[in-house]
Amino acid sequence: MHTHPELTHHYIWRLAWPMILANISIPLLGMVDTAVVGHLDSPDYLGAVALGGLIFSFLFWGFGFLRMATTGLTAQAQGHNDNIILQQGLLLALLIATVLLLLQGPILDVAFHILDSSPNIIRHAKTYVDIRIWSAPAILMNYVILGWLIGKSKTKAALVLVLIVNISNIMLDLLLVNVAGLTVDGVALASVIAEFIGVITAFILLARGGISLTKILMPISSFTALFNKDWLSLNGNIFIRTFCLILSFAFFTYQGAKQGDIILAANAILLHFITFMAFVLDGFANATEVITGKAVGNKDTVYLKRGLWLSGFWSFIVALIFSAAYFLFGSTIISLLTNIDEVSIVANQYLIWLIIVPLIAVWSYLFDGLYIGATRSREMRNTMLFATLCCYFPAWYLLQELANHGLWLSLVIFLAARGVAQLCYLPRILRINA
Repeated sequence: MHTHPELTHHYIWRLAWPMILANISIPLLGMVDTAVVGHLDSPDYLGAVALGGLIFSFLFWGFGFLRMATTGLTAQAQGHNDNIILQQGLLLALLIATVLLLLQGPILDVAFHILDSSPNIIRHAKTYVDIRIWSAPAILMNYVILGWLIGKSKTKAALVLVLIVNISNIMLDLLLVNVAGLTVDGVALASVIAEFIGVITAFILLARGGISLTKILMPISSFTALFNKDWLSLNGNIFIRTFCLILSFAFFTYQGAKQGDIILAANAILLHFITFMAFVLDGFANATEVITGKAVGNKDTVYLKRGLWLSGFWSFIVALIFSAAYFLFGSTIISLLTNIDEVSIVANQYLIWLIIVPLIAVWSYLFDGLYIGATRSREMRNTMLFATLCCYFPAWYLLQELANHGLWLSLVIFLAARGVAQLCYLPRILRINA
């Protein structure tokens, strides 16, 4: 018998379902982007969006610490200094966005110098990134506000924010590409407009929650706190962790591109399966973040362990459902994402890996929620460095003769290594005071 009767299966779902719906909309947007360009008259557009998306994975996902650190700190704060945490995050987001926009020329030049693909794909990808880079301020501010809402257990408000951004993006995709006749430029412009619609929505949500724009813009003494050693260490470690994650998938895309445009396009299709699954399972990780943050704030180990068990139970059940769904309907999903026969045939050859991945990857997603809620960023960094440098890259070096099957096996090894490494730190995390 436990001492927290409110911590039930129903409570886990109450926290998780809004974030699951919100998260689902993100890969659905990616799928719409893919479907819109995948039905144009050339696979070059599909490859261009894949490469352009890869660049923005580095530029934007790399700053995902803005969301994660804000969530952990807000959940642990238990209502104290919430405004300061929000202000600090927004200030840092605007500083980073300013740097990205000022240095966009050299940043994008280096990115395209590293990437290796056909001239046509590179040309279209440059069009895409030259437009989408201007969404930087909006995206990074939305990261912070989303993290604050999750940390405050306001998952329904977080759902509203994410849905408005992604539904706007999808509608603009269809309008600009299918109606206005644009190509990759239409997909990029849709993203920029939608993210700024999101910022407006975010400030409206904050105002309804009692956080007015004037409060956020009030002068604070947090400029010094912004450069506080512990705060910077938290964000820096999460940045390294996220950078390694993005690097791993960038490496995957790069090695696929070296095997030809068809393999590149097929892998881009299949990665949507992983992204979709990951974002659904992240709903339970988000619930774990909130529960862990509360447990750490109250120094309640019993609450933490029960919350982790409940989230883990449902994460595994949902992962099983994904494996079964990909086994039964994977080919149908591929056909919905592209009508290019060559790409579809090749994608089906590697579908087996997508049936395996959910049961392997589920644990690393769950433990991410635990580590974020506990703000144990050093452990997050260490486990990701181990999985990337000691497992993933060596595995590809040994398996590259298997071509794309070797690439997929290396990715599975990477995902498994993450979960195992995180498990090793579990006793220390559960002690809370360690």
